[in-house]
Amino acid sequence: MKHSVVAVVVAAVAVLLLAALPSASFGAESRLGPAAGAIVAPDPGPGAARPDGTAEVAAPLRLAQAGGAAGGRVALVIGNATYPDDNRPLPQPLKDARAVAEELRRAGFDVTTGEDMTKQRLRAALDAFRAKIRPGSAALLFFSGYGIQTAKQSYIVPVDAQIWTEGEVRRDGISIESILADMNSAGATVKVVIIDGARRNPFERRFRGFSAGLASLNAPAGTLAMYSAATDKVANDSDGENSLFVGELLKEMRSPGLNAEAIFNNTRMGVSRASKNEQVPWVSSSLVEEFHFSRSPAATPSVTPPPPPPPPPAPPEPRQEVVRPPPPPPPPVAETPKPVPPVAELTPPPPPPPPPTTPSVQRDRVILDLDAQIDKNPRDAEAFYKRGQAWAERREYAMASEDFGQAIRINPADAEAFNNRCFTRAVLGQLDAALSDCNEALRLKPNYPDALDSRGLVNLRLGDADKAIADYDQAIRMNPRMASAFYGRGKAKIRKGDTTGGNADIRSAKAIDPTVDQEFQSYGVR
Repeated sequence: MKHSVVAVVVAAVAVLLLAALPSASFGAESRLGPAAGAIVAPDPGPGAARPDGTAEVAAPLRLAQAGGAAGGRVALVIGNATYPDDNRPLPQPLKDARAVAEELRRAGFDVTTGEDMTKQRLRAALDAFRAKIRPGSAALLFFSGYGIQTAKQSYIVPVDAQIWTEGEVRRDGISIESILADMNSAGATVKVVIIDGARRNPFERRFRGFSAGLASLNAPAGTLAMYSAATDKVANDSDGENSLFVGELLKEMRSPGLNAEAIFNNTRMGVSRASKNEQVPWVSSSLVEEFHFSRSPAATPSVTPPPPPPPPPAPPEPRQEVVRPPPPPPPPVAETPKPVPPVAELTPPPPPPPPPTTPSVQRDRVILDLDAQIDKNPRDAEAFYKRGQAWAERREYAMASEDFGQAIRINPADAEAFNNRCFTRAVLGQLDAALSDCNEALRLKPNYPDALDSRGLVNLRLGDADKAIADYDQAIRMNPRMASAFYGRGKAKIRKGDTTGGNADIRSAKAIDPTVDQEFQSYGVR
């Protein structure tokens, strides 16, 4: 009888150890270059063979105590750093995403990663992520890059987003709440979202109808969410290997015995202390049971016999790799673009930008796609409008103005197209035509703050400071966070001799957008 009990225990231990091994169907990790925006195949996990034939021995891990036991634990980790609207890549999203992915793998998650993802590739990754979620599973999304809120909804921003208006945030961004809804409908009982996207975004020069930072979530039950900063606040990138937020998160994830809520709360307190309360992460939980993803305290390669186990579990369901289309060839490596040199006030626009860089090559691909759409349907007003945006983002203002004109010819009631052509004509020095476009945009859409702001720029360049101030006053009343309106009004006040008031407006503008002066210099206003 004694020998029979021992045999049963040994057999059960063997089954548990076999069940814990990574699936043999997974190959070695294959990471595509960041510029390709590729989805990366799931890592085989700790204990798998390295390329040199050795094996990594990981510390024992504490698995989920609730959620994910029946349906597995899956994660999608995204780092977006190279946005064409920005003059240089964000310094930390890629390193942060890689570090978080590695820690999740050590915690037993089936992790898929993506870097510098366009909307098409991000959608494909989210669809594949949803397909891997099983009833009763734990699902986790980590995103580092730019996030935007509009109309009390928060969106993560793909690298190819073309955002000039509020509607374009909803069109080109991906709603965090919609991702959570998909995770919930797929059957995840634990849904975790970690968003490091509360940065001052590069689209504020053109789209100014939303608040800084991210909005709180209306999340389903069983959700644990954390932002890198408080709602409606932004956070600055730090100088370390990882951002302050991710550095604190990783430290807490490696602490033994903590549940996920404790990890998030400790991360919030650690970031708050380190930043002297300038950055306070936002945490929200509707979990109904405790959930763990931290390591156990012991860390030895030996296997300690467990206590008498429960009946052997069923063999784990085989994992599925993400099917990836072959990526496009990576763009050529080029130097970071230098700022366009400022020119004298009320002069023609600045010279063309430097030769194409990696971001402009990405825009070229977008433009080629839009070329094909227009060739297929020459009356596609939306395609002309989007191509105009793409040209404007590259500071090819003449090309942009022509495409906005085509969109207007197809749809003469498009107030946004009139406003965008007004702006591009103002930059090109075509001031009378620009003024006519802005007036038409405001006739079609009264009190349109972007058009008031654009007309303020036109009047400023025409030398009519009184009219410029009137336009900027009205724009600021409609949107008190419009950096360009504060800056333009400040310049107009200084021209009228109100140096104190003008400098106060310029300080307000720079508090909202520290680069607003560079923007105006590129328009020929100093």
